[in-house]
Amino acid sequence: MTSSPRWFTDTDDDHSEQYVEYIRGLAAEGSDLAGEARFMDALMAPRSRVLDAGCGPGRVGAALHARGHDVVGVDVDPILIAAAVADHPEPMWVVSDLVEMDLAAVGVTEPFDAAVLAGNVLAFVAPQTEVEALRGVGRHLVPGGRAVVGFQTERYAVAEFDRHLEDAGFTLEQRFATWDLRPWNAKADFAVSVLLWSGE
Repeated sequence: MTSSPRWFTDTDDDHSEQYVEYIRGLAAEGSDLAGEARFMDALMAPRSRVLDAGCGPGRVGAALHARGHDVVGVDVDPILIAAAVADHPEPMWVVSDLVEMDLAAVGVTEPFDAAVLAGNVLAFVAPQTEVEALRGVGRHLVPGGRAVVGFQTERYAVAEFDRHLEDAGFTLEQRFATWDLRPWNAKADFAVSVLLWSGE
């Protein structure tokens, strides 16, 4: 089974600006934007180093920073990174493609304990680059570090993802149907997968 076309192929020219305003609107309304951060906080030790890969305007990374973690956020979209810097100046935000990511080049030399790819990150990458994007994340993790990946299953087939994660050097540790730990089932429309980095 092959997933349907990635979102980046059919978004409007001002999609990034619209998304920033959408997230800011939710925050202004007091909406709960920290579900993924609560998941990660429970998974990690206090004051862990976390890579927010595909961070968008920074809502997950900011929530993790507020919980005492050392966060670096990365996104290929400079508009989203600019919004993250403006709204959440405390963490470090970097413009980079996950495939070509080299954080040592910008002074981030210490590996991360964990990474989070929330908000359908892998549904946005160019087709055929999923393995390299995952490897790019893995190269920045400590040995045995975890990456948590969430996506809509109609956008990215789980069986396809499982092949990609193995090819990238990860193993599947746990899978849930939601960020609030509802049990996984094959008919779920969302997947949250906890991966263990076993690559080099």
